[in-house]
Amino acid sequence: MQKILVTGTAGFIGFHLARLLLNQGHLVLGIDAITDYYDIALKHRRHDILLQNPNFTAHETDICDYPALKQVADGFQPDVIVHLAAQAGVRYSLENPRAYIETNVTGTFNVMECARELAVDHLLMASTSSVYGANEEMPFSESQKTETQMSLYAATKKAGENMGHTYAHLWGLPTTMFRFFTVYGPWGRPDMALFKFTQLGLEGAPIDVFNHGNMERDFTYVGDIVSAISLLIKAPPPRINERDDWKEIEGDSLSHVAPFRVINIGNSEKVRLMDYIEAIENAIGRKIKRNYMDIQPGDVPASWADCQLLQNLVDYQPRTSVQDGVNRFVDWYREYYEV
Repeated sequence: MQKILVTGTAGFIGFHLARLLLNQGHLVLGIDAITDYYDIALKHRRHDILLQNPNFTAHETDICDYPALKQVADGFQPDVIVHLAAQAGVRYSLENPRAYIETNVTGTFNVMECARELAVDHLLMASTSSVYGANEEMPFSESQKTETQMSLYAATKKAGENMGHTYAHLWGLPTTMFRFFTVYGPWGRPDMALFKFTQLGLEGAPIDVFNHGNMERDFTYVGDIVSAISLLIKAPPPRINERDDWKEIEGDSLSHVAPFRVINIGNSEKVRLMDYIEAIENAIGRKIKRNYMDIQPGDVPASWADCQLLQNLVDYQPRTSVQDGVNRFVDWYREYYEV
């Protein structure tokens, strides 16, 4: 049993991760600011479910408030920190860029400071596939350069990777960054395509299909995402002075100067947006009307993950099919909203 601090536990991925870790018998402390970026009732409901487990404690704390964050972390003395809290969404970064700098840069710095001062065994932090930006060579691999982000959201997550490497180098802090690829599933965010398409499809309203449907994504089921994270928690990068005994893993993105690595977590399969919509139609049992539109600023037409490193490290590969994952989301949506 470990003591694991997870930021963003009222959020989509954080909720699922905390629930998995609790089921595995760990003590989990959850931190979340419960911001109003989307329906806070959904966030409170996630925390209410987690609080049914006596091994879970929740704190409504903003990671941008360093004294408050430090007080909570010091009181818990975690073995591991998993940092998932973030200001999400590509589109919203065009409307409110300051929120991304404050949360994804300053807030992440505050979490790293706590991890450094507490000398945790492993710091794990969420990045995004969006850091690959304008790269066109696919599948995306961790060894590729990531210098051409297409949105401020992606730029702030890349900044988090850079800061993480620096802290790992300066302080010997074992750090793992995950690049998530288009996560979906039950309890998802209302601003995500699956949520919107399901809601509008059930209402008989049209959906906006950008780039005239010429989009491809590596859709990854949330259960597969958190299973991978739970395995990676137990596989920290080796500290510099431990590397003589380290068995080299082929294709590892391990830094040569720091106990730091970046890992893609995706389904390793490109899915056409139109096929994704068809999967939603199959799940809800009706056709969905479509408005075809140009691509949005900050978006990219395709993303696709090379996840060989994940396989090499922890012998795990996400396998949930898009149709199965969409079916599970729609079942949850119908039950939650009683439709």
